[in-house]
Amino acid sequence: MNKYAIFLGCTVPVRAQHYELSARNVAKELGIDLVEMSGASCCGFPLKAVDAETALLVAARNISLASKIKLDVVTLCNSCTAMLSDAQIQLNTEEFHSKFKKVGLSYPHEVRVRHFVRMLYEDIGIDKIGEAVKKPLNGLKIMPHYGCHYMRPSQLYGFDNTETPHTLDELVSVTGAESVNYADKKMCCGGSVLGVDEELAIKMANHKLSIAKENGVDAIASICPFCTVMYEDNQRKAEAQFETQYGIPVLYYPQLLGLSLGLDANAVGLKFNRIKSDSMMEKLTR
Repeated sequence: MNKYAIFLGCTVPVRAQHYELSARNVAKELGIDLVEMSGASCCGFPLKAVDAETALLVAARNISLASKIKLDVVTLCNSCTAMLSDAQIQLNTEEFHSKFKKVGLSYPHEVRVRHFVRMLYEDIGIDKIGEAVKKPLNGLKIMPHYGCHYMRPSQLYGFDNTETPHTLDELVSVTGAESVNYADKKMCCGGSVLGVDEELAIKMANHKLSIAKENGVDAIASICPFCTVMYEDNQRKAEAQFETQYGIPVLYYPQLLGLSLGLDANAVGLKFNRIKSDSMMEKLTR
């Protein structure tokens, strides 16, 4: 059985319970054991702009917790992945490691940090996931959104192709759904500027929502809670600001995968989605 320490971060337990629920149930279906990180805190990302060193120490403390139980870390948030990955790399430098020890922390066992979706792709694999699919999502058109920190900065990860990403597309396709290829696949959701310029952030989110509408997709597949905030929670603001209508469901990838594995709507938390996926689910029952 594949075994990992799961890092939930701040946003998932508060605003994305359906992400956590679907990920945990998908893990069970695929023989993945997710172990709690007792005492885990914020990843440090919100502090980075004002105090990068403290932010890294906060992240490194979480790495220390995983190190003590000798488990690699999987995360559900792109920003958490980037922050913890950076800290893990920094822990191997003498300068940062000495600061780490000064605050009473230790790193007895080297661990690896990866996004939950990357872990699925690398450790479980497309073939094994395909073998586990019981109810293919045939007929659905899904638009994958990678987000900024899933594979960038590339020096942290060395994973996928930052110019022509494909891993999430493959993971969508293995469910039986059509993964829609589209322009501006790499474009940010707008969440990075939401706190300082809401109008610009909504404009950025609207750009991809308009692409989704033009392609007639049944849903957007997200792998980051803040990207979902922009595309789902702020979808009505985009509709009002740009005088249009979308009504496009935004599902976390484990929700889609879970449905294809035979999990029901409750097991993947569809009732928690702000934009209901009734029309999408109707297609699956035809």
